[in-house]
Amino acid sequence: MLRKPPWIKLRLPSSGEYSRVRAILRKYKLNTVCEDSLCPNLAECWGSGTFTLMILGRICTRACKFCAIKTGNPGGVVDRDEPRRVAEAVKELGMEYVVITSVTRDDLPDGGASIYAETIRRIKSSTPNVKVEVLIPDLNNDADALSQIVREKPDVIGHNIETVKRLTKIVRDPRAGYEKSLKTLKIVKELAPEIYTKSSIMLGLGETEEEVVAAMRDLRKVGVDILTLGQYLQPTRRHLPVVEYVHPEKFERLKKIGEELGFLSVAAGPLVRSSYKAAEYFAKLDR
Repeated sequence: MLRKPPWIKLRLPSSGEYSRVRAILRKYKLNTVCEDSLCPNLAECWGSGTFTLMILGRICTRACKFCAIKTGNPGGVVDRDEPRRVAEAVKELGMEYVVITSVTRDDLPDGGASIYAETIRRIKSSTPNVKVEVLIPDLNNDADALSQIVREKPDVIGHNIETVKRLTKIVRDPRAGYEKSLKTLKIVKELAPEIYTKSSIMLGLGETEEEVVAAMRDLRKVGVDILTLGQYLQPTRRHLPVVEYVHPEKFERLKKIGEELGFLSVAAGPLVRSSYKAAEYFAKLDR
């Protein structure tokens, strides 16, 4: 097992804002991907009043080998009141930018798209000036399901390819796919060219720099605007081991390559995650 290098430093929760966020999330019985995925930035983000809400429950129908979220069959159960509670929490927290994601729900006919749509609609109704970013599953490339989300006009729609093409079958659930994820992003951009699209790649799983650049090119071919690159960290011993701790200089080099390829925004660094400082990066785009 590789030892963590000095540039992988995690903060412990300490601020009053962290406690306030935690209390409001508990009050509305909401889940966050920050907690369920064991995100290393939880203390930093919650301490600054930002987080990524996870809708549609805590059980994912897929079992990717990098992910700490529980897997199983939710049996079609959906919390129909969740969109209302999300909107009320966003309003109470005074948020200006909110990120919504979910587990994958292959047990639902629309993959949960209608709940995404209702959540976006309620947030924008109760807090009209808020910016909404959604990080969605592939929805099995169902254009009708994707259009339900697109119609509500979120400001950013993200879907992660997670890793390079060669490693996809090793890293992700068999029902996911490299080309499948690219198609999801392509459909979204075709449905709404004006909506920013976003994707993320984990490094340190055994990929080469050339493979990462090839994946970046593939993302640009389907019109992706925003890219994040971060270090894979093994959540538990049951998950894939870290093959390499990528040096910050390499992240910086890849960031420059991404900008040269035409991404409007590239966030790259050891602790960068798909929604890390999303509001800051969006603000730079929205000027």
